[in-house]
Amino acid sequence: MSRSINKVILVGRAGSDPEVRHTQSGTKVAKISLATTRSWTTQSGQDQEKTEWHRVTFWGRLADIVEQYVAKGDRIYVEGRIEYSQTEHDGVTRYWTDIQAQEILLLGGTNDRAPRAPAPTSAPSNPFEDDSDLPF
Repeated sequence: MSRSINKVILVGRAGSDPEVRHTQSGTKVAKISLATTRSWTTQSGQDQEKTEWHRVTFWGRLADIVEQYVAKGDRIYVEGRIEYSQTEHDGVTRYWTDIQAQEILLLGGTNDRAPRAPAPTSAPSNPFEDDSDLPF
């Protein structure tokens, strides 16, 4: 049996305050946009910069932490996995790429707010997904 890996690590700034909702069963879900920027110098010596935007989803305990401690402009570290989905509305198909967060580190913010909670935090990314009995 072969094993595959779907893991992404991002360090960037929250592009929005968290959008927090609850599922029908009451599980908290928080979503943010996260900006990562890379810089490089071209062969001609020009400095270049490109920002990528990522949709990040937090479940349960991680959603609680994001709701309480993350605001637009805050710098965070996120580990998770990539999920792709699509929706159709009025005959138009839209494709989505989402990061399902499994860990978050709060690296500091731009806002003057209360001191942060302890930084390292992990939790299951989706409460409906218990893989603790898997052999790997």
